[in-house]
Amino acid sequence: MEEVSRRHVTGLALGGLALGASAMKAHARWESVTRYPDPAFEILDETFTRYRLDAAGVEQLWTGARWSEGPVWVGDQRCLLWSDIPNNRTLRWSEVTGAVDEFRNPSNFANGHTRDRQGRIISCEHGERRVTRLEYDGSITVLADRFEGKRLNSPNDVVVKSDDSIWFTDPPFGILGVYEGFKAEPELPTNVYRVDGRSGEIRVVSGDVGRPNGLAFSPDESLLYVVEAAANPRVIRVFDVGDDGSLTNNRVFYQTEPGERPDGFRVDMDGNLWCGWGMSEAFDGVRIINSAGAAIGHIHLPERCANVAFGGRNRNRLFMAASKSLYSVYVNTQGV
Repeated sequence: MEEVSRRHVTGLALGGLALGASAMKAHARWESVTRYPDPAFEILDETFTRYRLDAAGVEQLWTGARWSEGPVWVGDQRCLLWSDIPNNRTLRWSEVTGAVDEFRNPSNFANGHTRDRQGRIISCEHGERRVTRLEYDGSITVLADRFEGKRLNSPNDVVVKSDDSIWFTDPPFGILGVYEGFKAEPELPTNVYRVDGRSGEIRVVSGDVGRPNGLAFSPDESLLYVVEAAANPRVIRVFDVGDDGSLTNNRVFYQTEPGERPDGFRVDMDGNLWCGWGMSEAFDGVRIINSAGAAIGHIHLPERCANVAFGGRNRNRLFMAASKSLYSVYVNTQGV
């Protein structure tokens, strides 16, 4: 474990640098919905209607980031953490006060976040090319930074399975330049990895996905969805998950059209994928894809959305990390 000063990591119970002035400016610029149902919801299939709440609209909670990513809900603290990668910081929004502060600065260009079964924060760091765990005392444990003696590329997104294993993707985006990390030559292919939650053993579960990006399990954990960012246009792939943690039957789950770019996503209790989407005014926002691989709805945003997280007391509030801003909307489902 390495020790991290309180100045650099603002623990869940500690204070931070308030960014309230920027938050107030955000609300001044954002035009809130003036009628319900919110026209930001596009019904692509009538089955999506049940997930839209007729008296809930999209809210912009804050703006002022350069590139927002990796949101995770921290229910016991009633806050959301997310990454502002180019600014090398992790931000925190409070559900109680609406204030935003810096949870971790510098963050080692952290990208994706999740929580393990003990409530600790798991982070993918572009800068140090590693996956880490934030312990209760504020110290950092390195879970993975090398495979077979070679450095990882730039871990991107991460999920934790019910057996405590940690699964993450390792595309090269953080080493392509100095905007979201540090320029370097790759030492490994762009793999999907699994870290055993008990032994700490790291193994490749798939080397067949070019530049793997967002990933998530189905509600029963029998399937793993992974975005293939190297495909043009991008593809969401799906694998069968074995009891031993193996992946088999790699296949296309959803084929995008030119101009569409999925990034990160989360799954609800019905098995729908709520996917960060872009890269144009027509596609910016969140695309909802059902378990059969059909697009059923879209939530339009004025910015490209990179990733999402379900949160709130009932896990029915969708938080959307979108370019410079953080948005949310209540929906009629719950995150897994």
